[in-house]
Amino acid sequence: MAGPEVLDQAADLERLWNDLDLEDPGELTVVVEPTRNAWIVVAEWFRRRGTKVVMVPTTQSSDLRKYYSKHTKNDRIDSELLARLPLLHPEGLREYSGQGPADPLRRLTKQRSTMVKRRTAVFARLDALTELLGPAWYEAMNARYGIAALEFLARYADPHVVIRLGQARLSRFLIGRSRGAWREDRAAALILAAKETLALWDTGDGDGMDFAELAADIAHEAEQALFLTGQIKEIDERLANLYADADPDGIVASAPGVGPTISAVIAGRIGDPHRFTSWPRSAPTPAWCLESANPGSAKSSPASLKPATHCCVRCCSRPPTTPARSIPRSQRSTSA
Repeated sequence: MAGPEVLDQAADLERLWNDLDLEDPGELTVVVEPTRNAWIVVAEWFRRRGTKVVMVPTTQSSDLRKYYSKHTKNDRIDSELLARLPLLHPEGLREYSGQGPADPLRRLTKQRSTMVKRRTAVFARLDALTELLGPAWYEAMNARYGIAALEFLARYADPHVVIRLGQARLSRFLIGRSRGAWREDRAAALILAAKETLALWDTGDGDGMDFAELAADIAHEAEQALFLTGQIKEIDERLANLYADADPDGIVASAPGVGPTISAVIAGRIGDPHRFTSWPRSAPTPAWCLESANPGSAKSSPASLKPATHCCVRCCSRPPTTPARSIPRSQRSTSA
């Protein structure tokens, strides 16, 4: 299949299938390189017709391109090499299983990881803005950004507004937003923090800070954090349902220290464990053991880890299935 250009249109694929005129579809091996998400459509189309679909890891195909770039600059050699791999190096190929990016559990785990990183960045910006009000605010909010704290910052980040609101109305607001966890003592602490802010920024003839503009900036970040928190909660509910279908026996969730969310993340990012030739290749360390990505190594600093290892440690994702293979060199020297 290296000769004709394969497109992802149904008519083009049907025409190619008719040109092949196969008596037994199992005789055909389709080699795909998982770049972006366009490959999944072609792979599913051929697999539904009974052909064998194998994937070439991106690390291996990248090494092929680097090695043969000294001979040609034509991309056609890439497709020819990929088509010959089942004959030259069949041990390095993995049969396509699952639906890849089309799997909803895998997509949701990736979306959740992205949203958590975005919310973490919002929290960092909130920290920087809240520090302008003084250290008392951070202590009054119990050093965390829950729903009640975010609702408070979205509406009453101006110390003048907090003082005018009064302890009684602020207490009712906090009780309603925190479901009773924050009460009169928390309202008193916030009012005291607002007074401390005004004392810190007092210049004698007015405030040394435009608190209205600062409150608007804080409200903008707090609203983003509230939105992302709501989205993450919805994703967690969907993940619980999808994980129940993917792992009805709860094997992943039975691991020590693995909760409902992490078990869904592990199942979604690792996928089918049978595609690994051995378990040590599936991850540098089990996904739920996050102490060190290189066991037995004294130099396992985060800066020395590969990007795939960083992702595995951060959100239990899966590293490349097969390490880059060495490209066999010709007996004839290519050096000048």
